[in-house]
Amino acid sequence: MRILWRLAATGLIVAGPAVLALALALTAGLWAGTTHAGCAPGVARIPDRLTATTADGVRVELDRRQLSHAATIVRTAAATEDVGRDGVLVALMAALTESRLRMLANTTAWPQSAGFPHDGDGADHDSLGLFQMRPLAGWGSVAQLMDPGYQAAAFFGGPDGPNHGSPPGLLDIPGWRDMPKGAAAQTVEVSAHPDRYAAYEPVAESILTALTEPTLSKDATPSNRDSSADGGSGLVFPLPEGSWRRTSGFGHRYHPKYHTWLLHAGTDYAAPAGTPVLALADGVVTDKSWNDRSGNLLVLDHQIDGQQVSTAYAHLLDGSLTVAEGDRVATGQQIAAVGTTGASTGPHLHFEVHPGGFYHPIDPEPWLAGHHLTHRQHAAPAACTPGDTP
Repeated sequence: MRILWRLAATGLIVAGPAVLALALALTAGLWAGTTHAGCAPGVARIPDRLTATTADGVRVELDRRQLSHAATIVRTAAATEDVGRDGVLVALMAALTESRLRMLANTTAWPQSAGFPHDGDGADHDSLGLFQMRPLAGWGSVAQLMDPGYQAAAFFGGPDGPNHGSPPGLLDIPGWRDMPKGAAAQTVEVSAHPDRYAAYEPVAESILTALTEPTLSKDATPSNRDSSADGGSGLVFPLPEGSWRRTSGFGHRYHPKYHTWLLHAGTDYAAPAGTPVLALADGVVTDKSWNDRSGNLLVLDHQIDGQQVSTAYAHLLDGSLTVAEGDRVATGQQIAAVGTTGASTGPHLHFEVHPGGFYHPIDPEPWLAGHHLTHRQHAAPAACTPGDTP
């Protein structure tokens, strides 16, 4: 299927109507709104434990308390404009390196810190908390720095941060998005060991995936499904409630990139870049690929009402795809995030439905209207809502 898609994207397939429908299936949306790169993902759940491995092969085991602190960082990012997914990862890498995601008191330097909720006693100069921030460096008072939410807000900084740029948080660092994430963490932490942070990037990725929506392995059994065994009810709309705006429907239209009339074989939903993309139903990933037209693409096969149904999700954000070909996914599982890759004019999800297999696209909207859908809550801040569609 991947080779066929790439041929279709370059216009090299000339065949019957079914193949032509496949060749034209994924076309760009018409939304030209602003790209909200600063929208951070929201927390869907907090696992009891998580095991991950650093870039240099060290096994890291985290419990629910540590993951709860990670969730605080993610939630703080979601309420802070312009942090985005990359900023969350930088913060998680910093907190993992500095404290292993523990709120550390420091009774040697600050005896009063023992009077606040904490996960252990540190002894690094006068440092405190998740990010090992120092009151004497101006990060805040002992009481403030023993609050995980305050520490996360101070780390992100920005115009609404508690320190107003002094000391600078991540958003106060010019060009931080262009830096390697480990280097970006160092610009805030100013550590004597600047090379430590990079090793924790894969652990941070695992944490963020687990908090936003755990990924099932090929051998896992779906446990968070909302439907009956045949998938006939309780399907989940592919974007969180309140996060999207419909911008283009099914049918032939004048393509804004290719300047010709083509079949638009799905529906476009404009949403901020980074918005979670959810699996409609339990299924299997049958294609994970990229082409010039659809950008990053996922295709899932499901059994719904006793029939094979394929769904397609296109223009997905680079680096956001959390599944591989052959993986089993659960209803409502996050499989990627909204992007604007391929022939796209703005961040949106192009969504298709193919009853009987991936050569028979139909209008998704009446099909969706005929099924009971669950709408997952949208956790992004109001600042991430896309503007009006032209």
